[in-house]
Amino acid sequence: MKLILKWILSAAALLCVAYVYDGVRVSSFGDALLAALVIGLLNTLVRPVLVVLTLPVTLVTLGLFLFVINALMFWAASGLLNGFAVAGFGAALLGSLIYSALGMLIDSALSRLFLQE
Repeated sequence: MKLILKWILSAAALLCVAYVYDGVRVSSFGDALLAALVIGLLNTLVRPVLVVLTLPVTLVTLGLFLFVINALMFWAASGLLNGFAVAGFGAALLGSLIYSALGMLIDSALSRLFLQE
């Protein structure tokens, strides 16, 4: 139940990012659900590989390169889907920052909600 709720709230967060920032466009809630799923899969499967491969750069930049990796995952998801579009790398960077901040709020709220059970 928690996973499904997180997926739906992540899709709503993606719609919020599109509403707040013009560089990100989502056509519908269904497209937002699909985009949230693809972003989640990319972050689960591809991101760890990229983090390991770019570890020296990440260490030199004191971890700031992780923002670039997050933006690449966000941008890659937009390249795979039709109803989700990102204007460019800068838009992906800012969009991924907003989406990550909303994701932290969602995780915090869900952990409090499911802790009470």
